[in-house]
This record gives sequence, C-alpha cells and structure tokens, in this order.
Amino acid sequence: MSASPTFTRPGPGLLPADARALLAGRYGGEPLRVLVIPGLADSGPGHWQTWLQGQYRDTVRVQQADWHTPDLRRWAGRIGQVLARHPRTAWIAVAHSFGCLALARHLLEQPASPDGPGLRAALLVAPAEPAKFGVEALLPQHGLGLPTTVVGSRTDPWMTLDRARLWAARWGSRFVDLGEAGHVNVESGHGPWPYGRLMVDRLIRQEHARRRLMRVHPMELSYAV
Repeated sequence: MSASPTFTRPGPGLLPADARALLAGRYGGEPLRVLVIPGLADSGPGHWQTWLQGQYRDTVRVQQADWHTPDLRRWAGRIGQVLARHPRTAWIAVAHSFGCLALARHLLEQPASPDGPGLRAALLVAPAEPAKFGVEALLPQHGLGLPTTVVGSRTDPWMTLDRARLWAARWGSRFVDLGEAGHVNVESGHGPWPYGRLMVDRLIRQEHARRRLMRVHPMELSYAV
C-alpha cells in the first residue's frame, strides 16, 4: 500500500515567478496619516480637532488662506494642494463644520482612487448646512467614493439632525446621532474627545484590514481553503 500523499504549503520562494511578480506589484502599504480639516475660524487650541491632532503621529492640518471667508472651491482646492504635497501618503480625513463641505467638494472634483495613496476614509463631524452658504448644488449628491461617517447633533445651530441624516444618506455614510451636543466644538464642551478618537480608530482599523486583504495573493487564498 502506497503512503498517503502529503501536502506542504509553498513558501514565497516556491511560488511561480509570475505569481511572485504579481504579488510584489500589489498594494504596497503607503504610510497612513490623519488629515485634519477645520471649519470657519479654524479650530483653536481648546478644540477637539487640535487635541486629536496630537493623538496621532505626523498628523497634518489643512491651512486656509482666509479662515473667515467660506469660499467652497478655494477651501476644497487647499485640500487638494496638501494631498499633492504628499503623493505617496494614504489619509484618514477628519473634518468639522464647513470643512466637511470643503472635503465633499474636493471629492467631487478629485474622486478618491480605489487603491493606493490619497484619501482612504473620512469622519465628518457636525457638517455646516449647505443651504446657509448657497452651495448645495456644488456638493456631491451621491456617494463620496470612500468609507465615511457623518456625526450629527440634535442641538446643532448649524444643521438640524434630520438634515445631517439626509446628507449622510446622500453620501452613503454611516450616521452617528451624538444627541444634544451643540456644534461639537469648544462651546459645547468638546475639547479632548475620546469618542471622536474611537471613531477615527475605527476607520483606521478598517483601512488596515483592507490593506491586509489587498496584500494577499489569490493563490495564497486558494491554499487556505
């Protein structure tokens, strides 16, 4: 009686040359950083965005030329300029108020790539009401093209909860009802904001999980069956 055949999973060196080349050419894992996008008047030293900026290494803040003039196209353009300075970086964006609208406009002008560097996910906290600025027609009316979470407040003077929920639905975003949280700023008591960091961490974990899947070669998956 012949011996039962044995199975050995091949190591990387045993894969065919064409398979190794394909594996080497897959998603390379660019650095993942946090991009802070403040709203009107910037986010001061006591604001949760400033606190959050200190929670992650190499965080970058989008700086506007004029923090008091809500020019949607110019604000969106500044986001594009920051991204262009870091062409090999992948980002988790964290926007607030009018900064959320600027980010949405940027994604309309420059859609996110499905793979590689650039914007990978976004947290949009207390978006400003587009109708207040006459910019509804300038914003995406459908998905933003990447995983997003919109956070709304029941007592936000800049956007009602129903409208925040409506825009989240239009953009295909996960929606979080923060309760009676004002405009989610210093005035409403949002300095250090651990829950905000938890939501950012969730987006980071999702991106890392996606990267792991991208690095797995189909041949390796077949051996795992």
